[in-house]
Amino acid sequence: MKIRKKHNNSFKLKVALEATRGNKTLAEMCQEFGVASSQIYSWKKQLEEHGGEIFADKRHADHKNEIDRLHRVIGKITVERDFLSHVLDH
Repeated sequence: MKIRKKHNNSFKLKVALEATRGNKTLAEMCQEFGVASSQIYSWKKQLEEHGGEIFADKRHADHKNEIDRLHRVIGKITVERDFLSHVLDH
């Protein structure tokens, strides 16, 4: 039975960057880093597909979440106001 190693994100990034550089063969990288070629391909693909998110403006996402929260609060207050207005009219 083979025990699977857990690699941290820094290690994965290092391997993926090395794979994108193309300075070493896949066999050399497998030997150097002690991981399977399929794992290197997987990390390289993840870097290529999601690497741009590193530079994404996180503030925009935070603002959107805050705006959504405030819209929910406004909706709740509006419903309460309408209910109280209806109750007081009768």
